[in-house]
Amino acid sequence: MAALLLLRRLAAGGAVARLQQPYAGLATAAARQEALDSTSEESGRPDKGNKNRWMELPPFTPVDAAAAARAIFRGQGGDEIEGSSNSTAIRWVRRCCPHLPASLVQKLFRLRKVKKNAVTAETSSTDASAEQFRLRRVSAKDHLVPGDTLFLPVNIQESPVAEKARKFDNRNEIDFLRSLEIYKDKAIIVVNKPPGMPVQGGVGIKNSIDVLAPMFEENSSDAPRLVHRLDRDCSGVLVLGRTQLSASILHAIFREKTADALADGTQQVLQRKYVALVMGTPRHPKGLLSAPLAKVLLQDGKSERLTVRAGPNTTSVQDALTEYRVIESCPRGFTWLELFPLTGRKHQLRVHCAEVLGTPIVGDYKYGRQAHQDWTPLPVPQTVDEELLRKQRLPFGLVLGGGSVAEEQPQLHLHCKQMMLPDISTAVQGLQSEDAERDFSGLEKLSFVAPLPLHMRLSWEVLKSVDK
Repeated sequence: MAALLLLRRLAAGGAVARLQQPYAGLATAAARQEALDSTSEESGRPDKGNKNRWMELPPFTPVDAAAAARAIFRGQGGDEIEGSSNSTAIRWVRRCCPHLPASLVQKLFRLRKVKKNAVTAETSSTDASAEQFRLRRVSAKDHLVPGDTLFLPVNIQESPVAEKARKFDNRNEIDFLRSLEIYKDKAIIVVNKPPGMPVQGGVGIKNSIDVLAPMFEENSSDAPRLVHRLDRDCSGVLVLGRTQLSASILHAIFREKTADALADGTQQVLQRKYVALVMGTPRHPKGLLSAPLAKVLLQDGKSERLTVRAGPNTTSVQDALTEYRVIESCPRGFTWLELFPLTGRKHQLRVHCAEVLGTPIVGDYKYGRQAHQDWTPLPVPQTVDEELLRKQRLPFGLVLGGGSVAEEQPQLHLHCKQMMLPDISTAVQGLQSEDAERDFSGLEKLSFVAPLPLHMRLSWEVLKSVDK
């Protein structure tokens, strides 16, 4: 009798039909809610109270980010993208609810508070098939199939843990961070990262791009996500994905770039150009550096660094490729270089410059400490613009000015000046459209350029004035 009443309620509200339709965002359907509130997994008895009301997530629609990235990278069609990869329940919750802390999402699964729609078939006296919806507990690692719908407790938005997410109300900090924007569309944000600002958090790090990313969005719970890294003291073009899908595709494109380079590929979909000031002059004006990188422990047994080495005493050896070109040779043994990383390894450019070219980057005390032991600051010419000499304190403890070759301790002179990427926004629109043909051969290539930081501009002016 209870099952018959449930079926009548579902039929009256059109719940079955609505469940099969795509949802643009989170929803709590009134007609469906009545049915959900009247049943529980354990007893089938009515649930009372707000704690057992449910928030419905969009039906699971898989997109294989890796397959999409390969199609975009190679300018091909994407027929194999949809349905070629499943996703776990926890990943889908994180994708649909990026504003919820990861610890809270994990706790929901541990407490078995995340549920999935289960459809059972019952046959009436007239042999007409009827569908009955019930909720079933789902674990974090359970794989979903297209059409699966997850439910969270509706009061999750009021959770004290959810309220712990940092709120930004410092207008000066917000305006500063948004002044770094180079480009923005529906899929990505590109910023000119200042030197000294960490990209990710760590021990002793309070502010980082990863933590401050919500500042880039106005009245949005979906914070941008990192898709690649720049060293703390490195500056320049940094790309963030504005959605989970665009971030996943960009992640895969960066990986595809490295794989293609190691396979002697010639794809130019993703290109990066760095500018560096090094100590010394390379033997050749341009070339390709092919040297594997490996982690080695330092004498304290705790710290580690990367080095060009491949042997039995090293771990995690990774092939790394870098093209370089001399821009200009300067007096006192300095050289401006353009660096083009073909692979994306940690500290790749710094190690290749210091250990392969024998020309450590100015301000790199990790891989060029010995070269800096006899450092002598260069004099500042009177003709230098005073704007380049003025120091200014910025939000988040940053300082604008100083750190040039005229200082006792120069900052790192490594800057990601330019990056070229395919138009990810258009690609994502094509993936999300049922009617569009998924042909990525005509995607526009976007170019982003970040001006040199103040300390590198000052070093350029100083070196131009030094007598040979």
